[in-house]
Amino acid sequence: MTIAHDESVLIVDFGSQVTQLIARRVREAGVYSEIAPFSSAEAAFHRMKPKGIILSGGPASVTEDGSPRAPEAILNSGLPILGICYGQQTLTQQLGGTVEGGGEKGGEFGRAFIEITDRCRLFDGLWKEGEAHQVWMSHGDKVTALAPGFRSVASSPGAPYAVIADDERCFYAMQFHPEVVHTPDGGKLIANFVRHVCGCRGDWSMAEFKAAKIAEIRAQVGSSRVICGLSGGVDSAVAAVLIHEAIGDQLTCVFVDHGLMRMGEADQVVSLFKGHYNIPLVHVQAEALFLGGLAGVTDPEQKRKFIGKTFIDVFESEARKIGGAEFLAQGTLYPDVIESVSFTGGPSVTIKSHHNVGGLPERMNMKLVEPLRELFKDEVRALGRELGLPDVFVGRHPFPGPGLAIRIPGEVTRERCDILRKADAIYLDEIRNAGLYDAIWQAFAVLLPVKTVGVMGDGRTYDSVCALRAVTSTDGMTADIYPFDSSFLQRTATRIINEVKGINRVVYDYTSKPPGTIEWE
Repeated sequence: MTIAHDESVLIVDFGSQVTQLIARRVREAGVYSEIAPFSSAEAAFHRMKPKGIILSGGPASVTEDGSPRAPEAILNSGLPILGICYGQQTLTQQLGGTVEGGGEKGGEFGRAFIEITDRCRLFDGLWKEGEAHQVWMSHGDKVTALAPGFRSVASSPGAPYAVIADDERCFYAMQFHPEVVHTPDGGKLIANFVRHVCGCRGDWSMAEFKAAKIAEIRAQVGSSRVICGLSGGVDSAVAAVLIHEAIGDQLTCVFVDHGLMRMGEADQVVSLFKGHYNIPLVHVQAEALFLGGLAGVTDPEQKRKFIGKTFIDVFESEARKIGGAEFLAQGTLYPDVIESVSFTGGPSVTIKSHHNVGGLPERMNMKLVEPLRELFKDEVRALGRELGLPDVFVGRHPFPGPGLAIRIPGEVTRERCDILRKADAIYLDEIRNAGLYDAIWQAFAVLLPVKTVGVMGDGRTYDSVCALRAVTSTDGMTADIYPFDSSFLQRTATRIINEVKGINRVVYDYTSKPPGTIEWE
């Protein structure tokens, strides 16, 4: 982000998969935050002039040569610092303490309980001496000797220095992860740091984000033309409306109907943008192009990469038709980015590629506009409501850009897409009839590349298996399965088998994220 704000917190990224959750908790406390990788954090620090710094976790070990370090300029700034996990370890070592590897004894992973052994400003109004509190640990290394000026204020069986404090310098650090939901009071701890320790007012809001982003888009785009790819989901819709509010008719939306949409979705998208917003919209019929290119492709990464490349090809063609747009807008979100490549160039691990992540081919004389790149899904929905999008659109379940292609493991064909569309529509219809749609983060059907024997009308069938998936989540980074009762699943399975030719068996996916991802591919 490049938004200017008079009160901010800089988050130094050491490569944790959940660094953005720290930014999320800071925002929930009403304070603006930015993430910068440790390698460019000093430049971000001088540009932002923050009121405090948070050092994230990360996969490295401070005991290894060449492992990441916090910039000395930050440590010597006189500003409050909060170190989390790896952040605690590098802060300790850089200031003169000792960190040792886990070795055979290992570390702590998962739920743990810490005992509060002393008071500190970080605990004000929250935790008291003698209390025990649940936290979430994920560390091998640990601090074994404190740096000068620090004292221990909380401990656990595996971490004698679970929380350390230097009240004089306003330096605090913890071995656990307060940013994840598995640390129940973690958000309050972070709020205490940014509000009470750093002294921030806590008046940052989505309305302010909207205003700042509109100004940023205008500054980035100038008088140039922009095309925005609509996928049918809430992300690209919110991005389009935000950009339209910033630059008006300089924006042209391109809806690529790739034949991989849910039932009736293309008509809904066209109606929303032409009917409600009067935004210039090009409706590209490209089903033959996409399905032809997917013929014979079974590897999920190849599917994603082909779809991403083909989207770009179509956008490039449409840009020429409207007179040479200089910018391509996308509804890229942070969960897309962190699963594809480190959000800010830091050393996090790639989980899977996303069709809309990774920049543009060199041959394209276009630049990207991605105004939602730092947001989670629920933040995008909040922004959508701030922009006045109808609830029926803002509240829709997430839908991936590659569409049904990644919900059909194996080869994607028109026939299999039609089968899946019907099954998915029945599933969502039953969810709505049961009044469960808004209680579920995402629900969808998957058509498996597996056939099983069945009996229908006293005859043998040999048809496909349909898997149902439904999860609850806040931001898509972690997810739990939705606990349907057996009568719902039985009723839904019966309808699918009776009404969709080509399916004779239905199963339910009980996998959380992690270890699984929400989508199957």
